[in-house]
Amino acid sequence: MSSGLDRRTLLGLAAAGGLGAAVGANAQLRPPEPNRDFRVLTTAVRSDVPRGQVEVIEFFWYNCPHCYAFEPALHSWLRGLPAWVSFRRIPVAFRPAYVPQQRLYYALEAMGQVEAFHSRIFTAIHAERVPMGTDEQALAWAAKVGLDAARLRPLLNSFGVISQSVRATQIQDAYQIASVPSFGVGGRFQVDTEQAGDAQRMLRVVEYLAGELRRAA
Repeated sequence: MSSGLDRRTLLGLAAAGGLGAAVGANAQLRPPEPNRDFRVLTTAVRSDVPRGQVEVIEFFWYNCPHCYAFEPALHSWLRGLPAWVSFRRIPVAFRPAYVPQQRLYYALEAMGQVEAFHSRIFTAIHAERVPMGTDEQALAWAAKVGLDAARLRPLLNSFGVISQSVRATQIQDAYQIASVPSFGVGGRFQVDTEQAGDAQRMLRVVEYLAGELRRAA
């Protein structure tokens, strides 16, 4: 993938389109600008997606009320992603207290249960007020909702899950993530609601940047 998208190129492309052409149809949306609507990383983050794909990463935390409120919009948005967008989630760990939930996500992934239980964890924490900050709390909840807690328990502290958690924090730091929900796009850009203005516009900026990277590949 080309890495030649400097500030001048981005400003010039702002009037063009790519995947963001549909976004541009909204006359009220001004073209995204670097260092205003998104951050251009000074050091690119390595991405292992196949050539022709653009990686889009959502950074989140289960205890974050903004991430919980954002979930329905994100879920709807994901249904319309083109095949050339490679999407994944990364749970952040800004502090050691975040790590159990980070490992919970990767344990669910190892079980093939993320799609079944990801949104349910948000609902349990924010709507049902279920504490889930420790392994034991997560395991107690899992047993109540029909998730195989006996299988989940060893996975939470397995080498594979711990390695994924460590790598997740490295990627979070490489993208300079300071708040959630946030996005990393193609190893080149970071977008959050503080920059974009709100959650819906954040998604539009992500679309735009993904489209420009696709065109420049």
